[in-house]
Formats: sequence, structure tokens, C-alpha cells
Amino acid sequence: MNNSELDLLIVGAGPVGLLLANECARRGLRYRIVERRPSLSVNSKALAIFPRTLEILDMAGLVDPFLKVANQVNWVSVIAGRRRLAHIRFAPQGTPYQFVAMVPQNVTEGILEAELRRRGGAVEFGTEFLGAEQNSQRVTASLQRNGALERCTAQYAVGCDGAHSTLRHLLSLPFAGAQYEALFLLADVETNEALPADAMQLCPSRHGPLAIFPMSPHRRRIVATVAQPEGDAPSLDLVRRLLIERAPPGIEARAVHWSSYFRVHHRQLSELRVGRMFLAGDAAHIHSPFGGQGMNTGLQDVWNLAWKLDIASRGRANDALLESYALERRPVIARVIELTHRMTTALGSASLLSQCVRNLAIPMATRLPGVQRVMVRRLSQLDVSCAGSPIVEGKGERYLVESLRGGTGIKSRFLLLLGGDGKKAAQSDALIQSFSHDLELHSLEKSGAILLRPDGYIAYSSQNADPAIALAATRSILSQQLKASNLT
Repeated sequence: MNNSELDLLIVGAGPVGLLLANECARRGLRYRIVERRPSLSVNSKALAIFPRTLEILDMAGLVDPFLKVANQVNWVSVIAGRRRLAHIRFAPQGTPYQFVAMVPQNVTEGILEAELRRRGGAVEFGTEFLGAEQNSQRVTASLQRNGALERCTAQYAVGCDGAHSTLRHLLSLPFAGAQYEALFLLADVETNEALPADAMQLCPSRHGPLAIFPMSPHRRRIVATVAQPEGDAPSLDLVRRLLIERAPPGIEARAVHWSSYFRVHHRQLSELRVGRMFLAGDAAHIHSPFGGQGMNTGLQDVWNLAWKLDIASRGRANDALLESYALERRPVIARVIELTHRMTTALGSASLLSQCVRNLAIPMATRLPGVQRVMVRRLSQLDVSCAGSPIVEGKGERYLVESLRGGTGIKSRFLLLLGGDGKKAAQSDALIQSFSHDLELHSLEKSGAILLRPDGYIAYSSQNADPAIALAATRSILSQQLKASNLT
């Protein structure tokens, strides 16, 4: 591929970069994805894939291989010693994915890389991003591979290169936040089947928190805090001591497949875009592993960004469309950091008073159906919306129907769904002509109208039966973010 023809340079081939590359391939964009590592991850790392992310993978045409290998989790238990404080059914309503899919990150990367190859793409491993310059027209990046330097030009660049992002450092963006004092341990262990394979356990204790995520009936991810490391990596003996100290009785660790110590931060960028360069995933935000929200949030970052870059690379976007990426994602990221921080501090409090209050409050609160629904929807990320976005009128809620699934139902066009005789209204032809590259008109079974964005979020909705009102609102909303077809 001629470098001068690139629409997008993707830096980093973790799950976030690989999803973005798949979206480029699906949309016919000209792209490169570079990764300084020699190959994909071999360790499991991120594990949980929540319902909204599964919906996104479905709309992207990628979900089936994940469902084939996933261990499905339907319960979340909070257990302090021998006492079960909560047992919550994880079955959010209004989605075809009423479970958490447990898929190790190395498997996730393998699936996404295989799908990318199937779509004609490839990751350029062993290729390091050294730096970049930009002007009003393009980004010019410096890359190094096998000791050879090269220059690469693209309309846009996206840094998906993790917590130590080279692109973020290049842009000198402050990574505001702090580091947790505790040292964390992660271990994937072979276990007995004392605990159900469809339930995860969160285990607060006076010694520190511990979480158990089932990868299969006999393999589990253990996450816990420790006072200090013992050796270069956590041993089987240490894992066994932690389970005896903090886990429900009966679980036995029989072998360690992979383990690591790590420090945890809670940090977020105040800017996700500088000109033609963008940041997503761990390059833009990091937080506690309790809650399993990190990878899901990063995948949803690029789902929000991909369609905007698609339209922009074709010269049909106003700057408001690109600016909306940060405006829409920053509040979501802040809520995720707040949620995971609260979970971490609540589970790991060393105060006896705090522990007593927690052990009384959790059973009382989680017995209430309304509290359970809110908790499940928030962990599922089904409550993520675009409310408050300048390019959305209304609540900006997600919308998923059968016709949007499978990878072909929604790509780069807005869908205007009109009820009644809306499609026959005189103004509809003029509207479609004005935005012919970016708008499709469909029928809606009920009265009213829905303007659906290419990422499956509602830009505008109305129950008003008068199609003229909906068409006028649609024109106004699209004019803020798109260039009219007759101007391009």
C-alpha cells in the first residue's frame, strides 16, 4: 500500500487497536496497524467481556467466535469469609447477551487478528512508532522496523498503545490521577470445582480484597492485594495462602498457569484528541481491575471513534463530529473510574468500622430489586449513553434490533426510521438528497421517528406523528456534524 494513501495509522495491536483495524477493514478504509511487540499477547490479562461490548462485537460482525470459546457467567457473589453478603443474578434485560463472557485477552487478540486477516488485513509486528508531526492536512509518523527507519503519512493517527503510550508522551498530555498504595497479584490457576463455573466471587476481608473469576469449571483468575511481593512472580503456595485467608471455603489451587505482580493506577486524560491524533483504551485511561471494566471501556472508545474517522477521512465531517469523541467518552470514562475506585476501596478497607458497615449495608441494599438492576446495568455498560453530547438531541441511548446485527446492518450511514407515511413526505426526498452519502431512510413500525447513528446510539427520537417535524430536526442535527452532499 502506498503510504500517502493512508486514511488511518493505528499504533498498538492489543484488543483496542485490533478492533479499530477490523472496523477500518469492514468500512473499506486505508490503514496500517503497527505493533512493536514481535507477536500477540501470550498471557490472559483482561478477561471479562460485558453485554454492551458483546452487542458492539455483534454489530461489527465479530461476536460468533467469542461466543464459541467464552465461559458464561450469570451470577456475582460477595462473600466475606463464610458469610455470603450478596448473590446477584447477572441477567440484564433488553439485550441478547444476558451474561458476562469470560475470554482471556490472548484469545481475544487471536480472534480479532484472525478476523482481520480474513478481511485482508495484517498487523505489522516488530514495528515501533517513534514519533509524529501533524499539520492541517495529515499526520507524518516515524516508524522503525528491523533497524530501518521509514516515514508514514495518514489523515489521522490513533494511539492504542497502552498505559505507557508513546503517542500520549509525544503529545505531552498529563495523565491525571494517582497510584493505589497496595500491590496487586494476578494468577490464573487450576482449581477444583468447589465453586460454580457460572459465578464470580468478590471477597472482602480485613487482609485485603480478593476476586475470583471463572475461566472454566476448573480454571480461575485470582486477583488480590498483597503487602509485599514474594519472588519475581506469585507462587502456588502464596495463592493457596490467600485463598485460605480470604476465599470461600472449599476452593483448592492445584497449579499456576500464569501469575504476575502489578501496580494499579486510576488515571484519565483530560484531552483525547490533539488535532488529527487521538488516544483510546489504556493510553487514555487506566483503573482498578475490580469490576473488569478496562478493556470493555477501551473497545467502546474505538467503536465511538471509528465511524467518525470514517466519515471524516472521506471529507464529509465537520469538526464538531471529531470533537464529539472526547466530549462523549470523557464522562463515560470518569464514571468507570469512579465505579472501580469505589469497589476497590470498599472491598479493601482496613478499618474495622468500615468493614462492619459494609457487611451490614451490602446485604440490605442488594436485596432490593431496583438496586440489583442498577448494579447489573452499570457493570454491563448497557447504561452508557451519549446524553449531553452536542451532536445528540435527547438521551442518546443505545438501540439494537435484529436488522443491525451481524456486521452488515450498520456501517457508515445514519439511519432515519420514520413511522406511518413519513417516507412519503415531500421533505424526505430533499433531506436524502442533501445527505445522500451519509443517510438512509427506513420504515418504523410504530409512529414517530428515530435517527440512529452509525454506532447504534440514538441521535434523535420523537413520538410525534408529523414527519415534517422529524425531518426538520434530522436536518438540523446532521448539519452540525456533516457536510451536505451537494457541497462535496
